Amino acid sequence: MRLAVFASGRGSNMLAIANAIEEGRLPGVSIDLVVCDKPSAPVLKKAQELKLNTFVFEAKKFRKKSDYESEILKQLEQSRIQMVVLAGFMRIIGPTLLKVWEGRMINLHPSLLPEFPGKDGIGDAFRAGVRETGVTVHFVDAGVDTGPIIAQESLMIDPAETLDSLEEKIHLLEHF
Repeated sequence: MRLAVFASGRGSNMLAIANAIEEGRLPGVSIDLVVCDKPSAPVLKKAQELKLNTFVFEAKKFRKKSDYESEILKQLEQSRIQMVVLAGFMRIIGPTLLKVWEGRMINLHPSLLPEFPGKDGIGDAFRAGVRETGVTVHFVDAGVDTGPIIAQESLMIDPAETLDSLEEKIHLLEHF
């Protein structure tokens, strides 16, 4: 299966997927494109080191969302992508991409959905003082983190936890 991984930041989830492929834990899977909306994002250096094809764009250089999503669609088609994984991609997917990729696009979200959707699931859970949080893998739909859940993994929040330590634990949990 040919994957495109969309990421905006460090790329730790993309690297975890690449490592799982290398170790044989995802037989028949390859990362054939990394899509990034931040030209200075560390994920791009990781992708370069792994010799992965990349498509980098800056949303502000396009008139509207449908314009850059149309360009992404072209890149996905050229790379013959079969599945899209949002792995730390900090943009909401619009109808231009969704109408083609719904059902073949999954998101890794750092909370136990439906609790704490949106861009700061870890921080929101921490500030709410909940005792448990985790990671959700779900299909992307037209809502924000509302698609059908594929899998969840939870962890207990230690009362002495800091936001930084919780973020580290969540990121490690995402990689399994």
